[in-house]
Amino acid sequence: MADGSFIHPTAVVDPDARLGANVSIGAFCLVGAEVEIGDDTHIGPHCSVHGPTRIGRDNRFAGHAAIGGEPQDKKFKGERAELVIGDRNVIREFVTINRGTGEGGGVTRIGDDNWILAYAHIAHDCHVGSHTVFSNNATLAGHVEIGDHVILSGFTGIHQFCRIGAHAFIGMGAMVNGDVPPYVMVATEGYGRPRGINSEGLKRRGFDSDRIAAIKRAYRALYMSGAKLPEAKQALAELALQSEDVRLLLEFIERGERPLLR
Repeated sequence: MADGSFIHPTAVVDPDARLGANVSIGAFCLVGAEVEIGDDTHIGPHCSVHGPTRIGRDNRFAGHAAIGGEPQDKKFKGERAELVIGDRNVIREFVTINRGTGEGGGVTRIGDDNWILAYAHIAHDCHVGSHTVFSNNATLAGHVEIGDHVILSGFTGIHQFCRIGAHAFIGMGAMVNGDVPPYVMVATEGYGRPRGINSEGLKRRGFDSDRIAAIKRAYRALYMSGAKLPEAKQALAELALQSEDVRLLLEFIERGERPLLR
């Protein structure tokens, strides 16, 4: 344990765990073997952190979070798999984040500067970018990819193996069962369906009017033109010649393994 750290007398910390400087471990916590916790990280009361898990610096875990538990996957046979969490994340009460599986790449990965609010769940082998917001009860099934600056509203659910592109916004209660391209808003109507682009979020992140206009043209080509997907992709390819944002959107679509949400 590094200088300046505090471990509550009721906490149980495995001798194999590695704690950085100024780490705080709250009452009745369990920190297991093969856990690394970076400098200035605070673990609130009644949390459990199981290894192999690596947590970066300046993270905040509120009470009763369950971090690094075994994956909820019947194929998991106890193989070595880990969880990696970056820096400056806020992870609130009763959040659950599972380690990866051998068949899924072996790692669940969380980036930096994320807000993951109460009762959210991130399953095995998910990859979450940076600067995301998971509102209360947002849930990821296994193998989901979440891009940077994505917002998941309360009670959203993302089907396994789906990808949510950067800057997308998923509305409250939406169940998403296909890939969501970057910049797109999804609203609930049974299963979630595209409902325009996240223009307000893009403005807040410094996108100028020309960039947003190009993204809107891409959205119209993909969702409002009536074109089948191959024809829509051709239209996007032409728009991408003048817009880096559209090029990234088209690349996202081309990499997809699950159907595109349309």
